[in-house]
Amino acid sequence: MLEPNTWKRELKTRAASLFLLKMLATTGGIAIFFYAYFWVMRHPFSAVTVMPVTWIDDLVSFLPQSFLLYISLWVYVSLGSVFAKDARELAAWCAASFAMIVVGLAIFLVLPTKIPDPAIDWSLYPSLQFLKTIDASGNACPSLHAAFAMFTAVVLHRQLTAVRAPRALLACNLLWCLGILYSTIATRQHVALDVIAGALLAAAASIAYRPAGSPAGSVAVKIP
Repeated sequence: MLEPNTWKRELKTRAASLFLLKMLATTGGIAIFFYAYFWVMRHPFSAVTVMPVTWIDDLVSFLPQSFLLYISLWVYVSLGSVFAKDARELAAWCAASFAMIVVGLAIFLVLPTKIPDPAIDWSLYPSLQFLKTIDASGNACPSLHAAFAMFTAVVLHRQLTAVRAPRALLACNLLWCLGILYSTIATRQHVALDVIAGALLAAAASIAYRPAGSPAGSVAVKIP
């Protein structure tokens, strides 16, 4: 029988392993991603299509306070590398993340999209106004924000399950992911179809993700 709180020690051990390499991989990867993301936004190959609004969007009210949930992705997504057990697992995380970025940016180049004007006075919401200024609601579909949130949820679920973390922590992981997905619509950065497309991209990356110990030919993770 496992000692109480063994999972905490396991997570600390994972976090300490290859700490410098993980930090460089995460910060370097995010920096390169943003450079490529904004370059693609400014150099699409064709006319930009406005994404349609669906009944799902009508159900989600504009909530400026969800901005904090929205930007929390950049903390959340880093946990997938922080808790990688070893170099092989870290490499699998990097490879799957890179593949999602390449596919997403390729779609943005060939089929550029944006969300419709929500008719909101952004000057009333300084944080969101800054976000709209730098992001301009372009590169909409698929939502890479949603894709990385869902992929991170899958990776963390596997990692937390491996160290036998309590169910409450698994639930927190799922709720954090769902909160980020909600915020992508509630901040009016994306519409529901963007999020759905991002979820499909994350599902493909999750199937391809094969950390250490995963047998070849098998699905490495299950969506929580």
